[in-house]
Amino acid sequence: MTPRLQFAAFRPPADSGWAEAMAIYREAFPPRERRSEEDTVAALADPAFRAESIRVDRQVAGILFYWLFGASYYVEYLAVSPALRGRNIGAEALTEFCRGRRVILEIEPPEEPLAVRRKHFYERAGFVANPHAYIHPSYGCPNEPHPLVLMSFPDPLTNDEARGFADFVREKVLRYSQLEHPGYK
Repeated sequence: MTPRLQFAAFRPPADSGWAEAMAIYREAFPPRERRSEEDTVAALADPAFRAESIRVDRQVAGILFYWLFGASYYVEYLAVSPALRGRNIGAEALTEFCRGRRVILEIEPPEEPLAVRRKHFYERAGFVANPHAYIHPSYGCPNEPHPLVLMSFPDPLTNDEARGFADFVREKVLRYSQLEHPGYK
C-alpha cells in the first residue's frame, strides 16, 4: 500500500469523513442494494461489521464495508468517489485488503458492459467467479430479490461454503435492513 492510501475505521457516524463516505455509498449503489444510513449506523454496533473509509492523502476517496464471516471476509461494499475513479485507488485498496485473507463478494451478472468491466476488475485482482446460483434479497421495500454472482479470493467456494454464505447474509447481514423478515429459503 502506498503511503498515501490508508484505511480508517468508522465507529460512530460522527467520525471525520462519515458524510463523504455516505455520499459515495449512495452514489455507487442503487437503493435495492444498499441499506439506509440508519440501518448502517445500527450495523456499526455489530462486532462482525466494519465500515472503513479509503483515504488518499487523508481525504476520503472511497469506502470499504465488510463483515467477518467465519474464517472469511465478506466485502459488502467497495466504491471510490466518482471524481477519483480511474486512478487505481480501488484496485490498490482491494489488493491490500485481500492480502492473506479469504474474501467473498457479490457482483451483478456480467450481462451489461459495466457489469462485465466490474467482473474483469475483480478477476484481475485474483477473484474467481463461482457457479453457484445466488439470489440476494433487497435491503428495503419494495423487496426486490435479484441474482448476483459470488466471487471469491483466492479460490472458488465449495457448495457448502456458498450455502453457508447465503445463510449468513440472510440471517446476519440483513438484520440491518428495512425488511421485517429478511431471511427466506
